[in-house]
Amino acid sequence: MKRLLVTAAVLFAGSAPAFAHVGVGSTESFAAGIAHPLSGLDHMTVMVAVGLWAALKGGRALWVWPATFVGVMLIGGALGMAHVPVPFVEPGILASVVALGILVALAVDLPLWVGAAIIGLFAVFHGHAHGAEVAEDIGGFEYMAGFALGTASLHALGIGLALFAARHSLRPLVRVAGVVCVAIGAGLYAGVF
Repeated sequence: MKRLLVTAAVLFAGSAPAFAHVGVGSTESFAAGIAHPLSGLDHMTVMVAVGLWAALKGGRALWVWPATFVGVMLIGGALGMAHVPVPFVEPGILASVVALGILVALAVDLPLWVGAAIIGLFAVFHGHAHGAEVAEDIGGFEYMAGFALGTASLHALGIGLALFAARHSLRPLVRVAGVVCVAIGAGLYAGVF
């Protein structure tokens, strides 16, 4: 656990901005909100990783961790729409890709509440970035509702893939997917993606 926290702190402190959100696409409709999570490699990767990690943990994590992400993401979105500053948003987003990839790759089995806290922390950053995108002359409710649904769908995809892998004796592939998440995070950091 101590090694994991040190690794996360180093990644967080040394990460560069992902610049994956601000000013990208329409934020004026429910449909735009649903579509937006599919437009960013960082967001798709993290959302699927949350689902993969929840499925590796099993039990209540199957619904608690994704629900935590969506709920806290909406709080972060409200903060972004209200222009409440949250430090380290872009580095936090980038760190989330790598950290969640590591958690999946190593199949880290943390207590339910610790996993929810980690997921919630990253959700604030993702939500804030997306809430800050919403134009001031619109309410943003429809967009954020669509965004929540799109995000939950990606969580469900991750859960479904991991459960499918477990049923077909392919569970090691879930951990390989975690390594892919880490590689994507490194690529985002390096500017490759």
